[in-house]
Amino acid sequence: MYNKNNLAKLKKMDSLTPEVMKAFWAFDKAAMAAGAIPVKYKELIAVAVAHTTQCPYCIDVHAANARRAGASETELVETAMVAAALRAGAAVTHATHTLSD
Repeated sequence: MYNKNNLAKLKKMDSLTPEVMKAFWAFDKAAMAAGAIPVKYKELIAVAVAHTTQCPYCIDVHAANARRAGASETELVETAMVAAALRAGAAVTHATHTLSD
């Protein structure tokens, strides 16, 4: 299902729902802009979230953006491992629901 060429279809979506997509792109730009959190860290956060949501498009885009913002390969892998730990932690804590009181 994942095909990086699908990202080219975003332009078609822009033309089909211009106001909605314009609002989305403005929100995305504002959310990822430098603020109290530097862009590099925002992109690393995005990489972690992309791993937890398992979105290969977001992983590709935000890993590349993180690199451009100065993130190292080590930082990217550590970010992915934080995401993996949280997913594993969720499974472990949800396992408590399987136990009787």
